Amino acid sequence: MSFERRRTFSWTEIQHIIIAWLVLGLAFSVAISGPFNINYLGSFLQVFMISLLTIGAGFVGHELTHKFVAQRYGCLAEFRMWPLGLILALFFAFFLGVVFAAPGAVYITPASFGLGAGITRRENGIISLSGPLTNVLFAVIFFLLTFLNGLLYNIGSLGFFINLFLAAFNLIPFPPMDGHKVFVWSKGIWAIVAIPLWVVIILIY
Repeated sequence: MSFERRRTFSWTEIQHIIIAWLVLGLAFSVAISGPFNINYLGSFLQVFMISLLTIGAGFVGHELTHKFVAQRYGCLAEFRMWPLGLILALFFAFFLGVVFAAPGAVYITPASFGLGAGITRRENGIISLSGPLTNVLFAVIFFLLTFLNGLLYNIGSLGFFINLFLAAFNLIPFPPMDGHKVFVWSKGIWAIVAIPLWVVIILIY
């Protein structure tokens, strides 16, 4: 199988990405605006559209970076949503006002043989770290928009927070999170990236 062939998307993968994207956008919107906010439907729809834009950058960028870096190491990689994770995302948003951001994952199979075979600990750590670092990059880009006014400020502030949250959440050092694989590879690199992110999230709250 050629490298170009491995870079294609299956229709199943596209469907899973779209569903997870929409559910996460709804979950973040509900957590931000409050559940059952019928009296402010117009405001909620605006938050929902902004969430889709920022989640589209953060979530899709995160997962596709995993995919492309894994392919760079010669692996087959496709995203699959996690239905229970999507249900939990909506449940937490509606009833607790927080977001449980575990919509799915990129499943990686080395082209040689067997899941996990043929990937070194370092390669697995780099693949896992690439997603959160993509969120950090998007957070910086969205932060620049906060120096503007109106709608662009709203997009920038929400995009900044969502991407920082996604990066910090995914770096939790317990399986099956990205942070666990990074931690197993290099505790020092994990600490350099994860701890400052958590400090910033705490300061924002």
